[in-house]
Amino acid sequence: MSDIVVFGGAGFIGTHLVARLSALGHRVRVPTRHRERARHLLPLPTVEVVEVDTFDAATLERLLRDQQAAANLVGVLHGRRGVPYGPEFARAHQRLPANLAQACVSSGVPRLVHVSALGADSAGASMYLRSKGDGEAALREQPGLSWTILRPSVVFGAGDSFLTTFAALQRMLPLMMLGGARQRFAPVWVGDVASALTAALVGADAPRTVGRIYELGGPHEYTLAELVRLAGAWAGVAQGRGRPQLALPDGAARLLAALLEHLPGGPLMSRDNLDSMREPNVPGGVLPGLSAPELGVPRPRCVEAVAPDYLGAR
Repeated sequence: MSDIVVFGGAGFIGTHLVARLSALGHRVRVPTRHRERARHLLPLPTVEVVEVDTFDAATLERLLRDQQAAANLVGVLHGRRGVPYGPEFARAHQRLPANLAQACVSSGVPRLVHVSALGADSAGASMYLRSKGDGEAALREQPGLSWTILRPSVVFGAGDSFLTTFAALQRMLPLMMLGGARQRFAPVWVGDVASALTAALVGADAPRTVGRIYELGGPHEYTLAELVRLAGAWAGVAQGRGRPQLALPDGAARLLAALLEHLPGGPLMSRDNLDSMREPNVPGGVLPGLSAPELGVPRPRCVEAVAPDYLGAR
């Protein structure tokens, strides 16, 4: 069985990936700056949680020594503003992938599977997308690295920060004010993303994924307004109808987002999030997708088949 390092393994997608790899008998090392955040992984029999600074280049090489592969799921949704992006985006999305790519090769671990985002582009509309694009470029430009890049749309599942947040807000607020209400998404189930990651790392057809970029979207597309309404309905808000919605024009949406950026605990929405929503968050159909045979997900799950259970209507 393989020895695999999963960066971001304590997060939403990472937890599902680590559990799958462990169930298959693979030894998994999960680096984290705060061991407490990974305590839910400690009962897994083949998982080692290591408290380290993953942004230190020398530490990366020590973590990767004697390993067969690595997966990078580290990402941030919000950060300070900057050109072309602020320091939080630079650190997590560009500098870490670049350092990790170098450390993989120098440690003799040429295999790296990297989770990016739909729309990632060094010339993208938002700091988030530009930093994600530069992170991808760092991997592709690293000699000797066998990389695979997965670009998911918004990921849903029990414990997510998307549909669950909209359901919770509708339990508290009488009206939902939405920026980007018409923006289109192709939500993808976290279990399907974890399956694709597992296939790319240790699947029988994993070699076929090397040097390829995959756009991961679910089987159906929805506008943001539709997803918010469904989240409220499945949570049983307003007799299963969800709260009324007010679609904000761009100027008002940016003003509201600017105010939300200063909330304690992190913003629910930022101006950079709105910038990211200038383009549809759906697969373009040019790159291979979740149903590619080598990823082993022939029938991706749709929102309607999963979300009502964990949002509480059933």
